[in-house]
Parts: sequence; C-alpha cells; structure tokens
Amino acid sequence: MGKLFGTDGVRGVANKDLSPLLAFKLGRAGAKVLSKLQQRPVFVIGKDTRVSGDMLEAALTAGICSAGANVIKVGIVPTPAVAYLTRFFNADAGVVISASHNPVEYNGIKYFNRDGYKLPDALEDEIEALLEDEDKKVESPTGLDVGRVFERDGVRPYVDFIKASANIDFGGLTIALDCANGAAYKVAPIIFEELGAKVYTINAECDGSKINVKCGSTHPELLSSFVKEVGADVGLAFDGDADRLIAVDEKGQIVDGDHVMAICGCYLKKKGLLKNDTVVATIMSNMGLEVALRQAGIKMVRTKVGDRYVLEEMLNSGYNLGGEQSGHIIFLDHNTTGDGILTAVNLLKVMVDEQKPLSELAKIMSVYPQVLINVRVVDKSKYDNNQRIKETIAKNQALLGDTGRIVVRPSGTEPLIRVMVEGENEDLINSAADDIAKVIEEELR
Repeated sequence: MGKLFGTDGVRGVANKDLSPLLAFKLGRAGAKVLSKLQQRPVFVIGKDTRVSGDMLEAALTAGICSAGANVIKVGIVPTPAVAYLTRFFNADAGVVISASHNPVEYNGIKYFNRDGYKLPDALEDEIEALLEDEDKKVESPTGLDVGRVFERDGVRPYVDFIKASANIDFGGLTIALDCANGAAYKVAPIIFEELGAKVYTINAECDGSKINVKCGSTHPELLSSFVKEVGADVGLAFDGDADRLIAVDEKGQIVDGDHVMAICGCYLKKKGLLKNDTVVATIMSNMGLEVALRQAGIKMVRTKVGDRYVLEEMLNSGYNLGGEQSGHIIFLDHNTTGDGILTAVNLLKVMVDEQKPLSELAKIMSVYPQVLINVRVVDKSKYDNNQRIKETIAKNQALLGDTGRIVVRPSGTEPLIRVMVEGENEDLINSAADDIAKVIEEELR
C-alpha cells in the first residue's frame, strides 16, 4: 500500500480512491490509535456539502463506533470549525470529511487531535499501518461496549467563537460573500450579519453538486463583478471547506493571501501584537510580500508548501501569523488551523480601525510578475529522478539569475506538477515556465 496520508489528510475521488470501505477502516484504525490515550475516545465529525459526504460520514462513523469509540456529528461546518468544536466538546479527536478546494468528485478525511491540531506524522503512520490487516489488529466490542452516535449543533458555537474573536462592530460595512456552495454557506452570512454588516451572498446554497464549480476562492472573478454590482465595500470568497479566503476590494480587484498577510502582518506589528516580528509563508509566496514585510521591519520565514509546514514552523519558533498565497492563513492566537472566516474578520478589523478602503490597504505590497502552470501527469512520483527536467530547471534559473526564482513541485493532493516562476522580467518568466512545463509534459505523460 502506498502512503495514504498526504499533506492534508487522505484524499481521492470519492467511491473510487476514497471508498466507503476505506473510510470505515480509517475510522476503526483512528479509534484504535486514540484509544491508547483514552479508553472510550470521542470523535467530532464535520463535513462540507459534497454529495459523497453523507456516504463517507456513515462509513467513517460506523468504523469508529465498531471500535468502541463515540461520535458527535456536527453536520455541515467549515474545517476550522471542527478544530474549534473538538476543543469545545472536550472530544479526543476531530475528523473533517472534505476535499477543500478540490473538484466535486473528490473528497477527503482529515484528523485533528484533541487540541485542534492536525495529527503528527507518527500518529498518521500508526493509523495507516493498522489498515493492512485492521480486522485482526482492532478489537470489535459487543453489547454496551459498542460506540454511540450523538448529534450536536456545530453552527452556533462556532458563530459565537468567531464573534468573540472579532470583538468589533462592522456596522456601516457592506459585504459580498461567495460561499462556494460549500461549508460556509450557512455560518458566514450569520456571522457577518450578527457583527452588524449588510450582507449580500452568491453561491450560498447547500448544494454539493456545485461546490467549488467556477466559484469561491479558486474563481473570484464572479465575486469581483458582484462587488461592483451591489456596491459592496469588500468581497470575501471562501473555498469548499472555508479554510481559505481570497478577498476583493471595492473596485473589484482581487486581494490574495500574500496581500492579506502583508496587511495583517504590518497591522499587528504596529499594534505590538506580531510575535517575534515574523510572518511565516511558503516557497510559493510572491517576492513582493517579502519586500513589503522587510520595509516594515518584519522578517519572513519560508517553508515547504502546505499549511502543516507553516503551522509546524509557527509552533516551533513561537510565531502567530503565517499562511499561503492561496488564502490559507493561520492566526494562531485565535485558532489552530487556517480559517477563512476568521481571516476575513481580521482583515475587516484593519479596514475599520485604519478607516481605509481595502484598495488603499492593498497598496502596501507590489506584486512581482509571477506565472503558475499546473501540468497534469500520469505518475508524479517519477518527477524527482528525472534528469532532463532537472537540467531544464537549472538552465532557466541561470537565465533568470538573481532577478527571479523557480519553484517546481508535485501537488500534495492531485496528479499535477506545479511550475511557478517569478521575477522582474515578465517575458523571461513566461518563457521559463513554458519551457519547463513542456518538458514535464513530455517526460511524465
């Protein structure tokens, strides 16, 4: 068996790669591993709106209960809500059924520990090892020792949590929301309305057949038009599980995760709230972010792509702000994982406190030209040892010199090789990206 757990849990096409049987086994194995810490562990399970969510939830719940653990089902809520609700209900673990920003046909299963952090690699490996022969390795209790299922409202506790984190009134603001027909469809409008804002919504249906389909944080262009149409002060686009935010200013211009980190990082520094005057970003963040932070007296630390690596660096070094260009941003003083709605609240707080429109705040950072090409491949595992690809990357890096950089990496969740090139000269970076992508396609198709 190949490694199942990627950078963000177990993902794949639902009912094919991620089958109900696999979900059942993951539930049993997870309950077994965590039962070493607690005799009868309690799992909080949340999901997004995907059509396959009910099927996988039923299988996962059955697996957990068959191993003698209890389940609290909280329904359709954002991924970061599950991280919070695990602590709120004093549970031993949280499980999210979601494939985040991935297409409709995908789904995923991701564990949180009792403190709301993603499981360390060692525990994930332990769970995965049990799957080889789980029937023999995991006990099957009977009678009163079988686990039970409880249903609890997850929306209200999470709404109250975000409102308490905000601790500010957004009265007078007009906000446009794109909920991606996903996990934010219900909670996001409630939160911003209860915080006093006038709210307009698009793609706010509980319809898993439309989740992430030309909407949300991966397709903010629709929100851009909608903001101008309704005269909103700001637009907020979430992904399918609402752990990401991409904003749109009052003019319809897109404000990505790098800009949000620049705005919030500089604001926290000004307020004396940015720990160690450092922001953590990944190798994919724009060079412009690094320059903007440096000018404000802020150090930027880069990690590998993946929020778990950002979080790891933040925890190890005592930082409280980090994230990704994609809008997956961690405000560690408030929650243990990326939280799109919490990020939005923090961004709006800067707008209100500084009394500036988002378009003006976003000027804090100038974007270096950047091109990203996703190359679909048959077997991304062959990338690491391909000499021709390595030589092509080295040749193009030499052409760019110190004025640009190249990052090529396999996707952690999809059969893609991502090629990112940025630098001062737009013609050069486009040429480099095209050259590298062409060779990857030829070598790995």
